[in-house]
Amino acid sequence: MANVALLSAASTSTSSPACRLLLGRRPPSRRSACGGRAASKLSIMAALGEDPIREWILTEGKATQITGVSSIGGGCVNSAQRYKTDAGSFFVKTNRRIGPSMFEGEALGLKTMHDTNSIRVPLPYKVGSLPTGGSFIIMEFIEFGRSRGDQSVLGRKLAEMHNAAKSDKGYGFYVDNTIGSTPQINTWTADWIEFYSKHRLGYQLELASQQFGDSAIYEKGQRLIKNIHPLFDGAVIEPCLLHGDLWSGNISSDTNGEPVILDPACYYGHNEAEFGMSWCAGFGGEFYSSYFQVMPKQPGFEKRRDLYLLYHYLNHYNLFGSGYRSSAMSIIDDYLRMLKA
Repeated sequence: MANVALLSAASTSTSSPACRLLLGRRPPSRRSACGGRAASKLSIMAALGEDPIREWILTEGKATQITGVSSIGGGCVNSAQRYKTDAGSFFVKTNRRIGPSMFEGEALGLKTMHDTNSIRVPLPYKVGSLPTGGSFIIMEFIEFGRSRGDQSVLGRKLAEMHNAAKSDKGYGFYVDNTIGSTPQINTWTADWIEFYSKHRLGYQLELASQQFGDSAIYEKGQRLIKNIHPLFDGAVIEPCLLHGDLWSGNISSDTNGEPVILDPACYYGHNEAEFGMSWCAGFGGEFYSSYFQVMPKQPGFEKRRDLYLLYHYLNHYNLFGSGYRSSAMSIIDDYLRMLKA
């Protein structure tokens, strides 16, 4: 097998560390402790001769020798290792608590994006269960360059992916997956506004109500959902393949400077929804200019931007707590005023 890919530690986190660090939500000591426990389990598993990761690498991976295993980051959700072999390197993520379904969703998203032949993503090789409990995914190891690459190239290639892959099933995906560690429901739906209202905004609002008893954000959010149709007047909406969680930690470049995106939460949706994490992505003018040359800007784009931010602010609220509530509520209140709802 060719010498393939390194993914960064960012690919193992549940959401945007840059954003969470602003709120002091990523204590290093906790990360180290969690990573250490995951590594210990892998060591015990290897000692017992019950290691499906090594077994796959030494059979289907075409390696005859594993020359080293090193940790390359992770957190309390996933642990990440680089396996060096005589057939090249492999990137492996493991989770001690969750079964294969989470990684199966990630693998299907990666393979679907890979098959568009547009923007580079790590190719998944194998998902399975660990005998000690939990699951793993083995994928291509991409050696990263020193920067995130050219913004204009990123914009163009992302637009090419959106343009190349459109679903005839409607909006959704082949399986449910996760956004961070939050379940993401991808039931096929014919209408985009219905899909986004029910399976994105509505689902997050219900979580906030259940977790925090937040009736205020739930009730205002539901009012917004009932009144969003005018925001889409004049827009041509198609079910494009989306990465789904495109923030700075999931964007890099290879050693040739070509952009790489990873750790997806894929589904088919309105292409503008891809910019929902732009508040933590650093997209600049060159990115958008290049993107819109391939996927023309639709009428009302500016009016809808915050609607797509809202999904991710709500998700961060549900994952990390009240530090994100005010941003979500501010967007809801602004729209209610704009729509006179």
